[in-house]
Amino acid sequence: MSTQSVTLARHNFFTINHTDSECRARRGTLALNNGIVTTPVFMPVGTNGTVKALTNDDLEEIGFSIILANTYHLYLRPGTDVIEKAGGLRNFTRWKKNYLTDSGGFQIFSLAPFRKITEEGAAFRSHIDGSYHLLTPEKAVEIQTTLDSDIQMQLDVCTAWGTPEKKARKALEITAQWLKRAHESWRISAENGYTGSLFSIVQGNFYPELRKESTEKTLEYDTPGIAIGGLSVGEPEEVFAEYLHLTSCLLPEEKPRYVMGIGTPEYILRAIEAGIDMFDCVLPTRVGRNGLVLTHDGPVSLKKAENTANFDTIDKSCSCKVCATYSRSYMRHLFKTREILCSMLASYHNLYFLNKIVIEARSAINENRFMDFKKAFLYRYLNKGTRNE
Repeated sequence: MSTQSVTLARHNFFTINHTDSECRARRGTLALNNGIVTTPVFMPVGTNGTVKALTNDDLEEIGFSIILANTYHLYLRPGTDVIEKAGGLRNFTRWKKNYLTDSGGFQIFSLAPFRKITEEGAAFRSHIDGSYHLLTPEKAVEIQTTLDSDIQMQLDVCTAWGTPEKKARKALEITAQWLKRAHESWRISAENGYTGSLFSIVQGNFYPELRKESTEKTLEYDTPGIAIGGLSVGEPEEVFAEYLHLTSCLLPEEKPRYVMGIGTPEYILRAIEAGIDMFDCVLPTRVGRNGLVLTHDGPVSLKKAENTANFDTIDKSCSCKVCATYSRSYMRHLFKTREILCSMLASYHNLYFLNKIVIEARSAINENRFMDFKKAFLYRYLNKGTRNE
């Protein structure tokens, strides 16, 4: 298979069905190997091949058609040899639908005291046993090909809010070099039968010219999709919004756009407004395990004593099975007694809640009323139930 035919085979999978007339929000479809994904889409994070506290049946019941798994963690445990023997990640986990796998770059970024970035790759010590590893762009593609990801991400260098421009430029240049190598490795994998898509990642930190330069370098390789990296790394919300819009406007309309690591209603709706198609975050399940549930009237802490004898449902505007069955009082009881069921129910509700927001956003886009939907939702959410009459 030639380079051109590999490219063409991966570039006809995204269709834009409608763009809102008042902003850049758009509704589309991704035709992936294991089913259609309607965008915009929120992807739950299944770090170790499982979304914490939920079963695959739970995820399908909520309506998810794609989840994210973590290359770094699966590489370390159980190891790609085990997953290869199982016939890939889907057979190993029994998740029937699509997988997006990240490259491990962000996890290595988070291990600052235990890693070293060079042009060759990212050298790091395992957080599990201290063993030494070198993750190269080629190795990241190899691992994700073994996992048989429907979408895999290039290895990149992520930089934090406040990074000096010189250091941000170096990270950008290494990311661009790694993309060249990842793209070639992906091409070879495709020639050998791998059918997943590679997404590139734009970096540049919080410097407009670096964002532009990174985008130009990224577009040279014409990958099927593009992620906007280096956001939600400690910057103020208004800075996030500024650089989200700035970078999104630099990207071609016909490609799916992905922002990693955003999971609050405010950030999700801002991303949709900016024309982002895909996003993921551990937040809904992480906060659920810690007794925080998301509602139309703002987040609710089950820890608070005011919920001890509150027999109302979590969210009267939510139609999930948790809200249809259990009270805040009972949920608080489960949390205080450290019952596993609390994590299960709170995580289910939070993911249902975010998925429902995205579903409603799609409908609003179709009807050219996304901005009104966003305004009304956030007014109520951020003002703890005050309705915008």
